[in-house]
Parts: sequence; C-alpha cells; structure tokens
Amino acid sequence: MSMKSANFPSNTKGFPIVRAEWLAPRVRSIIVQAPRVAAHHKPGHFVIVRAHTDGERIPLTVADADAGQGTIRLVIQAVGASTELLSRLETGGTIPDVAGPLGRPTEMERFGHVVLVGGGVGTAVIYPQAKALKQLGNRVTAIIGGRSKEYVILEEDLRRLCDAVYPCTDDGSYGYHGFVTGKLAEIIGQSEQSVGAVITAGPVPMMKAVAQATKEKNIHTVASLNPVMVDGTGMCGGCRVSVGGKQLFACVDGPEFDAHQVDFDELIDRLGAYRAQEKAAWNKLHAETDYQCRLEQSLTAK
Repeated sequence: MSMKSANFPSNTKGFPIVRAEWLAPRVRSIIVQAPRVAAHHKPGHFVIVRAHTDGERIPLTVADADAGQGTIRLVIQAVGASTELLSRLETGGTIPDVAGPLGRPTEMERFGHVVLVGGGVGTAVIYPQAKALKQLGNRVTAIIGGRSKEYVILEEDLRRLCDAVYPCTDDGSYGYHGFVTGKLAEIIGQSEQSVGAVITAGPVPMMKAVAQATKEKNIHTVASLNPVMVDGTGMCGGCRVSVGGKQLFACVDGPEFDAHQVDFDELIDRLGAYRAQEKAAWNKLHAETDYQCRLEQSLTAK
C-alpha cells in the first residue's frame, strides 16, 4: 500500500489541487486553485495551509502565482508529520485551508546586480523574487544548492528568468562542488559588475554563512526566515526573532529581514524547541500507516 492511501481525514471541500508532482526526493510541488491569494500575491508572501481539517497549521512561501488562472504554487519538503501528509496529496484532491497572502512582500528595487542564494526548498522562495527583480531591470544571478544532483530543484525554471544560474552540490555530483557560500564568494570576487544585493532563503546555518560572507564586503543582504509559526497574523508570538537587538514577529514584520542584523544562533535554538513533539508525531503517523498497510495486506490475502 502506498503511504498516500493511509486512513486520514479526507478533504471533501477546500482548494482544488490542479497538479501535484515530485521535484526531488521528499520534495513535492502542488499547484492549487486559490484565486484571491493569486490576485494579491507578491514575492515574499506566504500562506498558512493544513493537510486536513484537524491538522497542524503550516506556513509555506508562495513559490509562484498566476492571477489569470487563479492558481498558486507551493513547494513542500516532507520533514515532519504534517508536511508528510501534505506531500501525499494528489492531483484532483483538495487542501481544506489556504490562508493568505501573509507577511510583508520583498522590497524590490533596481540594485544593479542581485545574487539570489537558495538552499534546498529555499530555492522555491527565490523564484518569484527572480522574476520580479528581472522585470525591474536588474541583472539576476541565482545560486541553488542541494546535497546531490537529485536535490537541486527549479533549475530550468530559474534559467528562463535569470542571467546566470549556478547549481551547487555538497557531494560534487552536479555543478559546483561545495556549499553555495563558496560559489557566492567566487561571484563576489570575480563579478565584472559589483553585487548590489544578496537575497537568501534556505536552512538557517546556510543563511547565517551567507550573511557572514557578505557582511565583510558590506553588501546589502536579506534573509527569508523560517521560525516556528502558528497563526501567521502576529497574535500568538510564536515566530519571535531577534533582529538588530529587537524582538520582531516574522509573520507580520517579515519574513524577510536584514541578514546582518538577525540573531541566527537564537533562531536555531528556537527551531529545536519542539523536536521531541515533532518526533512523536512522526512516529505516530508512521505507526498508523504501517498498521493500515498490514491490515490491507491481511484482507487482500483472504
């Protein structure tokens, strides 16, 4: 039995899924009919979704929007129980809740040469930014990273927009052999046109390293933060981040901030606060899935 057919609450109403496909192992792209979100979306916005009506609220960046078609694109990495359930959704299904657009949009301007740095599913965050920055007349370079070739996503999509795209892999199986920060240092040092801004999204340690690499060069750098978030409207306070010595909320003050002002170490600590609960939810989900698989196999055998 495939994991997607496990006995979890079904969606009878909600936002129709136009297309669902795998981009990489455990990374799912879902295009959803959400006309109001699509009409008001700007780069940097996110939505809050749930896999079923009793599910956890999950913030996801809107990777793309088509106002004419009334659709938005979400990219999901299955790292916990809730994102696992979202990744099981198929074309023709529905998502019961899609709230948004939320957050503050990316501040766009003519920077000259902009370098976008995306790690893993963070590449989905920089895609709409690349489109908007190019429309403003910027020279746009994208550096995208993954553990190996199969984890590098949206490369062709970005190539249709950017002046240059550099894939990077930790194991050297594709593109630049090494971390995205290594390629970033090369571009900063070798670029004929000075880099006016860097925008980064991805794992927190990666964004911290990007900020360190650009701070000594005094390059304006923006990081898209991903703290624990619940309501997405500033009511719960769960997404507190320290920026420039002040406590701000990523959901209403961000999610993008001056990377040189972010306390990344505090953010890393906060992201680990619910690790035990997340592990328990993951184990419960897979125990239920395994049980139903055995039950269906037993019934089929009879």
